[in-house]
Amino acid sequence: MTRPFRVAWIGGRPAPVAGAKELGIDVVLVHEEGLYEPSVAEHCERIVHAPITDGPAVLAVLRPLHEERPFDRVLTTSEPAGICAGYVTDALGLPGVGATTARTLKDKALTRAALDRHGLSPVRHRVVRSAEEAEEFQRSLGAPLVLKPVDGAASRHIHRAEDAVETAKAFREMTAAGFSEALAEEYLDGPVISVESFSHAGRHLPIGYSEYQVNERYVEWAVSTPSRLAQPWLPELRSLTARLLDAVGLTEGPSHSEFVLTPQGPRVLESHARLGGHAIPELVRRAFGPDLARMMLTVPLGIEELPAEPPEPVGGAAIRFFRPDPGVVASVTVAEDNPAVVRRLAPGELDGVYLPLLAELRDLETGAVVARNPGDVVPVLNTLADCSSGYALSSGADAAEAEARCLETDQKIRIAVG
Repeated sequence: MTRPFRVAWIGGRPAPVAGAKELGIDVVLVHEEGLYEPSVAEHCERIVHAPITDGPAVLAVLRPLHEERPFDRVLTTSEPAGICAGYVTDALGLPGVGATTARTLKDKALTRAALDRHGLSPVRHRVVRSAEEAEEFQRSLGAPLVLKPVDGAASRHIHRAEDAVETAKAFREMTAAGFSEALAEEYLDGPVISVESFSHAGRHLPIGYSEYQVNERYVEWAVSTPSRLAQPWLPELRSLTARLLDAVGLTEGPSHSEFVLTPQGPRVLESHARLGGHAIPELVRRAFGPDLARMMLTVPLGIEELPAEPPEPVGGAAIRFFRPDPGVVASVTVAEDNPAVVRRLAPGELDGVYLPLLAELRDLETGAVVARNPGDVVPVLNTLADCSSGYALSSGADAAEAEARCLETDQKIRIAVG
């Protein structure tokens, strides 16, 4: 009799581990107290606590368990835990995403360097450590640029600068936010799309492709799939995604790669060795069929095979995050003819936890979650974490129909601030 599979899961949210027991997989979750949903415990063999960004600390709690009964993989869906998971993977001698690949993807300057070494997706860029260096690079470009933290996430502290004066100002703002260096790169003009892929044994399978609506701070507040904008570029995007993943050394697991469709063709914006945020795995499942979260468990362990070819769309899907004005919530009103699938979260129900995709919406064609109550404070939409007021999620015959259903639901919910 073969032993059950066993994985260590570091940080993140519970969705990908929800079906682990049924698949014969024991999950040991490593997380920080108070930062995970208690319901995840029913899907886990056990939960142990450690700082999820501290590789040696996580290794210290996992190594004794590994020696008792070995882990088959160390996995994460968490951006902050990526390098830590790679460190533990390397230390235990397991297959998967190692620390070098995780670090290359986390550090945007290292990603650009890897692309340059392989002659991929040319984008003029420079790491700058002072306002003067940033100004000098902008003058050499003679064009707008973007400044962002080399290891940033969730669209935080991204600044577009039109000239040297704005560039210096942007760098000073980043310094005030605690950053000592930034990646300066030419501004890429065009819509942003993403490609969701899964890799196994070095073979990369592009699965879904999505497009975004963003605000002036580059925060993505709406996503739809399959992307109509990506369609004319699909062969090139699929090829570029595979070459990008080869360049950074990724051989296994999910990846979320973002591109700008410039007049010169697709250019890499960034990539990640994880599932996409903003419910993208659910959108991809609805529109294309494959379940990326399930694949994280089944494909690496040989329970299921990686499909031979990218799937064709079977429909469309979209998510739209509510964007009330910043301020203190005075009232929340849901129209009487709004679909009965709307769920209202109680005060404090998800305090300290990123607003997740709720499981009860998974099988509904259209659903919505309202996460604000009177007295709550609505933040300015400066980062993805600020998309916390709720959302509408929908399927449709195509992306346009799904978007329309999300908009209709949004218009029947009013979160008023005082």
